[in-house]
Amino acid sequence: MTETDERPAPIDFDPIDFDPFDRAHRADPYPWLRRLRERAPIYRNPLGHWLISRHRDVVAVFRDKRFGHGTHLLQQNTFRRPVAGRSRPFIMLDPPEHTRLRSLVNKAFTPRMIDGLEPRIRQIVGELLDRAEARNDVDLMDAFAYSVPVMVISELLGVPRADMESVKELSHVVARGVDPDFQHTPEEMRIRGQAFARFDDYFRGLLEERRQRPQDDLLSGLAAVRESGSALTEAELLTTCILLYVAGHETTMDLIGNGALALMRFPEQRRQLAARPELARSAVEELLRFDPPTQLTRRTALEDVELAGHHIAQGDQVVLMRGAANRDPEVFERPDELDLTRTDNKHVSFDGGIHFCLGAPLARLEGRIAFTELLKRAPDLRLTVAEEELEYRDNLVIRGLATLPVRLRP
Repeated sequence: MTETDERPAPIDFDPIDFDPFDRAHRADPYPWLRRLRERAPIYRNPLGHWLISRHRDVVAVFRDKRFGHGTHLLQQNTFRRPVAGRSRPFIMLDPPEHTRLRSLVNKAFTPRMIDGLEPRIRQIVGELLDRAEARNDVDLMDAFAYSVPVMVISELLGVPRADMESVKELSHVVARGVDPDFQHTPEEMRIRGQAFARFDDYFRGLLEERRQRPQDDLLSGLAAVRESGSALTEAELLTTCILLYVAGHETTMDLIGNGALALMRFPEQRRQLAARPELARSAVEELLRFDPPTQLTRRTALEDVELAGHHIAQGDQVVLMRGAANRDPEVFERPDELDLTRTDNKHVSFDGGIHFCLGAPLARLEGRIAFTELLKRAPDLRLTVAEEELEYRDNLVIRGLATLPVRLRP
């Protein structure tokens, strides 16, 4: 039962009677999320975490400075603690540390740089689709959804193509590591720590090369950035490189994979986008809303807060359920339907407030190019397995398919 002064009506179901690793729930968590939003929109689970599932409440937390990441409250964090001995990424910091680090990264990660990537992204997408077309039956995750963003972020950061495969598994381990600590075994935590250490060693070597011989890439820009005498420390720089590399392709991979599956489930919408590529912008926003790559995010109450009649104490962990908020009928008409022409799409898939996703412009650009070019080549894209046979990766926060077997042409 939620602990409040004004107790809500009794809940006639267990909101956490849900196994996210169950195949049925993994394939379609949205019926459970709908029940949670309708019956217990602000719910404190037995672990002490507040699950927030209404759109208006999620947005309120994003905008409220009384919620943050609570560096000074780490001992009360029962959701996910920083990896021991590591600098925390700026997305898990509060001002003024967050402001300093994000502003420094912004100096290198500029809109102009992103816009300049479009010709190269189109070239990468075209080359990958050429190879896929030659085979016709492919695993779209491996052949396209993963390969597009990992090649883009690798070239952007200056990771040599020859190294991409060797760091692939490290990236997957780190992405899995963003799930709550209580879902990891001690062995998994140990492996996560080793992956971070190996990533540190890898980027430390690349950074040293860039200091000796700067190149026209983001890594050289990060190593050289200065502002008012400030700079990224070595620890901050390594953590930022890992963050940009992993976040730069893991979530975009799932945008493309989840989006392609949604387009196959809604053939009329697929045919509409194939016939009208000018819909690409609204289509990407709708695909982000409909089945977001990241299902939840977290904040900490920095002081006692009243939220929609519930008392949230300082140090309490607040879990913002993106997948539920993105289908809130208070905000979205026909929320469980895919509508690529949907306008004024207020989805929360890129977070909000001061933590709005730095990489959103790049993800949107990659998504627009990937979907329009894919459907130009394969307007009749279809699965080659039954939907119930699809497998999802063992992640909770970042939700995406392990494989997506498709046929490009009939």
